[in-house]
Amino acid sequence: MGMEKGKADPAAFSIAEAGFGDRTDIDDDGRERRTGTLVTASAHIITAVIGSGVLSLAWAIAQLGWVIGPAVLVAFSVITWFCSSLLADCYRSPDPVHGKRNYTYGQAVRANLGVSKYRLCSLAQYVNLVGVTIGYTITTAISMGAIGRSNCFHRNGHNAACEASNTTNMIIFAAIQILLSQLPNFHKIWWLSIVAAVMSLAYSSIGLGLSIAKIAGGVHAKTTLTGVTVGVDVSGREKIWRTFQSLGDIAFAYSYSNVLIEIQSTSFEKRGEKMTQKM
Repeated sequence: MGMEKGKADPAAFSIAEAGFGDRTDIDDDGRERRTGTLVTASAHIITAVIGSGVLSLAWAIAQLGWVIGPAVLVAFSVITWFCSSLLADCYRSPDPVHGKRNYTYGQAVRANLGVSKYRLCSLAQYVNLVGVTIGYTITTAISMGAIGRSNCFHRNGHNAACEASNTTNMIIFAAIQILLSQLPNFHKIWWLSIVAAVMSLAYSSIGLGLSIAKIAGGVHAKTTLTGVTVGVDVSGREKIWRTFQSLGDIAFAYSYSNVLIEIQSTSFEKRGEKMTQKM
């Protein structure tokens, strides 16, 4: 998995050593010059942070209550910030400003902790990525179903039996993802993240606005300090299940650090990739 003894990593050579000293269209690692800025990096981050995970946060807080819910949010925020700060420092090594680039999370771990830790952390990362992917697929299927039911109610009235198949929606979403993944240089579509960031802010604002409008209209939902009440709202078994589901939903909403290294690798700022990412 690691580099063989006595062999140098090709990415460690500078552009001068590789014979590209006069080239202005390539970076210090011999790759095509990066064009990412603070704006594009911010768009990537907003897309990752304010992604579909925020859609289930209201339900999760309702299950956990006003004490544990915000505490879990703050805890995951601190953990994500700490991990992101460490990863930003690990993009280049051994020097965080002029060292060799690590293009992925696995390369950063291998450069700083060795091959054995690289294998363990890579396994954990891919398991995490699979879980996040499943979360996005389920959330997308549920959202597609909600749109379908809403259209059905508008056409046939609210008393109509409007049902949507989540399985079909999952298959459609997966097929679209497989198709898009075949596009060459898909990572260069920088404007896509800006559009996604605007959409994320839009539906988050819509949710906030609807909540404020409901409260302003005098319709107050029942809330408690400890969440749903056992024996009244749910059974003890359902309470435990919903608690763990809520923790998973909140963790899913904080998956930004999984792609931080990849976002940092797009940056070409005079202040350096690390400072751009931390800003």
